[in-house]
Amino acid sequence: MAMELSDANLQTLTEYLKKTLDPDPAIRRPAEKFLESVEGNQNYPLLLLTLLEKSQDNVIKVCASVTFKNYIKRNWRIVEDEPNKICEADRVAIKANIVHLMLSSPEQIQKQLSDAISIIGREDFPQKWPDLLTEMVNRFQSGDFHVINGVLRTAHSLFKRYRHEFKSNELWTEIKLVLDAFALPLTNLFKATIELCSTHANDASALRILFSSLILISKLFYSLNFQDLPEFFEDNMETWMNNFHTLLTLDNKLLQTDLVSNAIQFLASVCERPHYKNLFEDQNTLTSICEKVIVPNMEFRAADEEAFEDNSEEYIRRDLEGSDIDTRRRAACDLVRGLCKFFEGPVTGIFSGYVNSMLQEYAKNPSVNWKHKDAAIYLVTSLASKAQTQKHGITQANELVNLTEFFVNHILPDLKSANVNEFPVLKADGIKYIMIFRNQVPKEHLLVSIPLLINHLQAESIVVHTYAAHALERLFTMRGPNNTTLFTAAEIAPFVEILLTNLFKALTLPGSSENEYIMKAIMRSFSLLQEAIIPYIPTLITQLTQKLLAVSKNPSKPHFNHYMFEAICLSIRITCKANPAAVVNFEEALFLVFTEILQNDVQEFIPYVFQVMSLLLETHKNDIPSSYMALFPHLLQPVLWERTGNIPALVRLLQAFLERGSNTIASAAADKIPGLLGVFQKLIASKANDHQGFYLLNSIIEHMPPESVDQYRKQIFILLFQRLQNSKTTKFIKSFLVFINLYCIKYGALALQEIFDGIQPKMFGMVLEKIIIPEIQKVSGNVEKKICAVGITKLLTECPPMMDTEYTKLWTPLLQSLIGLFELPEDDTIPDEEHFIDIEDTPGYQTAFSQLAFAGKKEHDPVGQMVNNPKIHLAQSLHKLSTACPGRVPSMVSTSLNAEALQYLQGYLQAASVTLL
Repeated sequence: MAMELSDANLQTLTEYLKKTLDPDPAIRRPAEKFLESVEGNQNYPLLLLTLLEKSQDNVIKVCASVTFKNYIKRNWRIVEDEPNKICEADRVAIKANIVHLMLSSPEQIQKQLSDAISIIGREDFPQKWPDLLTEMVNRFQSGDFHVINGVLRTAHSLFKRYRHEFKSNELWTEIKLVLDAFALPLTNLFKATIELCSTHANDASALRILFSSLILISKLFYSLNFQDLPEFFEDNMETWMNNFHTLLTLDNKLLQTDLVSNAIQFLASVCERPHYKNLFEDQNTLTSICEKVIVPNMEFRAADEEAFEDNSEEYIRRDLEGSDIDTRRRAACDLVRGLCKFFEGPVTGIFSGYVNSMLQEYAKNPSVNWKHKDAAIYLVTSLASKAQTQKHGITQANELVNLTEFFVNHILPDLKSANVNEFPVLKADGIKYIMIFRNQVPKEHLLVSIPLLINHLQAESIVVHTYAAHALERLFTMRGPNNTTLFTAAEIAPFVEILLTNLFKALTLPGSSENEYIMKAIMRSFSLLQEAIIPYIPTLITQLTQKLLAVSKNPSKPHFNHYMFEAICLSIRITCKANPAAVVNFEEALFLVFTEILQNDVQEFIPYVFQVMSLLLETHKNDIPSSYMALFPHLLQPVLWERTGNIPALVRLLQAFLERGSNTIASAAADKIPGLLGVFQKLIASKANDHQGFYLLNSIIEHMPPESVDQYRKQIFILLFQRLQNSKTTKFIKSFLVFINLYCIKYGALALQEIFDGIQPKMFGMVLEKIIIPEIQKVSGNVEKKICAVGITKLLTECPPMMDTEYTKLWTPLLQSLIGLFELPEDDTIPDEEHFIDIEDTPGYQTAFSQLAFAGKKEHDPVGQMVNNPKIHLAQSLHKLSTACPGRVPSMVSTSLNAEALQYLQGYLQAASVTLL
């Protein structure tokens, strides 16, 4: 359906965009839902672009640009097996107009459109958007730095992915295409901009614009040079080096800009490349860089202090998550690490003297000179860190630096201070030292730091109490020699009460009501302490429920929310493991909040609610409580299944219903079975979600009374065969094989043969010959292989047509394939033309599914009670068959089975102490 590009529609769109800015959810949410409902119409994105170009209201223009960017983010990618969400005419029109529109817009809007171009470029450039580069390069000639910076910003957002992608011929071909068009114009622009800096040396406003250009140019250079294609730029490397070195020694006015960090970052990226090593070998060059570039930029500057105190959340994000690449300290740290790659000894020697003098200055007057010690901590950290990961901290350290000695003499004393609010920056960086070097410091010293960190959870500084929580969480995840946690519950038990009290108190401190690091530390503490938290659970679950209710009004911190639900799941698991009857207490505490979340359609939380409900329902041992049965019909509503993020959680919850209350469903909700099968039909049609459809179908077959699904069985198989015929994939075949073997186990081998041949004569033989025998080797997973093994054993030994019809010729090949399933490696080949869509990668407006680790479903073995060892079971079943028809089985086995398979089979018979008669 096309929307007319009319004034009336522009006015309507304006009104709804205004409402999306309203803080009242009752006004905002309906407006968001309306826009979501019309965004699939042709011309919708063009209306947004028209609005941001022509509206007189700046707020609406910005809102339209953000809405447009998010629309592109959700819908531009074309996903196999899903409808194209943007019509081709709109795609062409957007690409034809967006660059010009972006460059002629104010900076705030320009940034949004630049991001949109980057998203489109990621999908369409270069093949479907070949003229993008030419259009951008031509704008360098404009002389207008507003336009030039727009181009540079767009190019940066487009090309920065080159820093993170794996090397490949396809990637290098694309980079070469970009360099052929971009390298020379970019270099010329850089030279011209440097000259303009000299010309306008006394014009602060002009320098500000020129420096912003130089920052973007250096970022582009970094991206385009990251993949190490040395044939480009190499001729100009000394020129670039000299220019950046000049910039770093200009006067203080320049040193107040972000350009310094980018220039240092450039030096850092160059110095660790082997083919540029010679540029740094001279001792004078090395000393000059250490003294004049690194040391001055290690200092905690006024701007850092301002961010630490007034913008703590952003400071933490940049510092802890490594997104502080634009800060001087981070750039200087990277330069130290880069230089240490080839010059570790000389650099360590130069800086050792500086560290000692900084610490001496601090000792003279700590309250005045604390920044000297802070710089010393940063220098030591940079010198010692050779290899680092977010998960494990430092994995490789500089052996010339004594990390434990520095920890004992200079880190612990600050944390032992009774005043947790004194010298917050020093404390924060000291705690960060613990996080970074936790694998290098002996356990006994780390254990000493735990009560000190718990104490610092009370610090007023958001940065300090956040770092304390994060450090505790990291320590609690450390692994010992046997891959168990380094710290045991018994070692932390003396601190359990104060730990839990201070963690939950920290959530009440200003600025930390939704602090994800604190909530993650709560989750990790629960996980480590296990039953030691049970006495505190009534209080803790009350606090968690109150927090859940508060944040559900306006969910804005996805990580915080995720860890909160994990903590709730841990509370349930730990308590109900000790006392299953306690599940009712959790249901009383949680169901009111869950009901409100479902009624208010809080999309971000619904998949979590379903997972927690599954966990609660699975804790019930017998029947389904009536409170759950009242919800059952609502779970089948199509609107819930339209959101991709709901699907895995909903399937899991329906499986829990089927496992715990199939008889109740069959008797009290028999009219809902077609709805249940309708869900299966929808899922099975999607390549992304067909495995979820099979999970649901397998639970129906395993748990529902046979008579309740009798009338639907044939239609189920017809649907599966239609999908096989129209869109056969390896994933589908693997799931199909598990299903038909489970069906065989549940209803009998003869029933499986009859239903196949009832759909089409001789179809049973076709399925054996074309699917089961050649494809069974692809099945993965121990339980899945066991189901297939038991099912095929039934086909071989409990299906009379396999012994006395035209199907008999398939008996030995089927046995051979079963022995192959037992003994041969899994066939994990996937045809080249298959490109599976992971659920997480499916774009869409909906919240992506987030699996709760502590709500995880226990692996279920539907044949566990029937069969322990499937090889022994095969031997026993063949023996039983041979007694019913003496002479036939040994004859079929000895004449048609290959020698290796025969040898394996004889081993199974010996192990089972049986023979074939």
